[in-house]
Amino acid sequence: MTKHITLIGDSIFDNKTYVPDGKSVHEHLMDQLVSPDTASLVAVDGAIVNSVLRQIERIPKETTHLVLSVGGNDALYLQLSVMGESSDSVHSSLSKMKATLQTFEQQYKQVICELQRLELPLTVCTIYDAVPGLDDASLAGLAIINDIITRIAFKEKLTLIDLRLLCDEIGDYSQVSPIEPSHSGGQKIASAIIQAVSFISTSSRVYC
Repeated sequence: MTKHITLIGDSIFDNKTYVPDGKSVHEHLMDQLVSPDTASLVAVDGAIVNSVLRQIERIPKETTHLVLSVGGNDALYLQLSVMGESSDSVHSSLSKMKATLQTFEQQYKQVICELQRLELPLTVCTIYDAVPGLDDASLAGLAIINDIITRIAFKEKLTLIDLRLLCDEIGDYSQVSPIEPSHSGGQKIASAIIQAVSFISTSSRVYC
């Protein structure tokens, strides 16, 4: 069967701006696919989980496989709006985080539900955490959001690409913006996508 992979989400996939002298994830993917297999990009730089719902309308009707990567910008919001606030105790800080995390979980579930309505194989990605310069607070926030993503993925028996294990070197991140994939990081991600869509499974599989 001819594959038509559609990439949904944020700048993990829509990273062309951050690799001016290299290739984006989508370009690497197109290079690695064997004709007539192809891939479409509907992911948008800066997208948050709630905005992915608008991307669903642009998914090509020829799509055979969906790959979603979103949540990094939501994690940045969590860091700036909640974790950056002063607090009298750890308990108080965690209480403030709860509402934001519940909102993210509800919206992520909604996105997964809407994508599943298309009845196509769906692969999701975790958020990588080896970004140069990340502080401890950011790592803690990412761990919580990644826990939400992985729990939903496993509950729904989705294929998972674990970017935490895949993009584990400094060279995997763009020099233009360290939170984006570099040329080599994008190549790794594209290769993992190829592996992920090559198998049909009724249970979760993890790629890294």
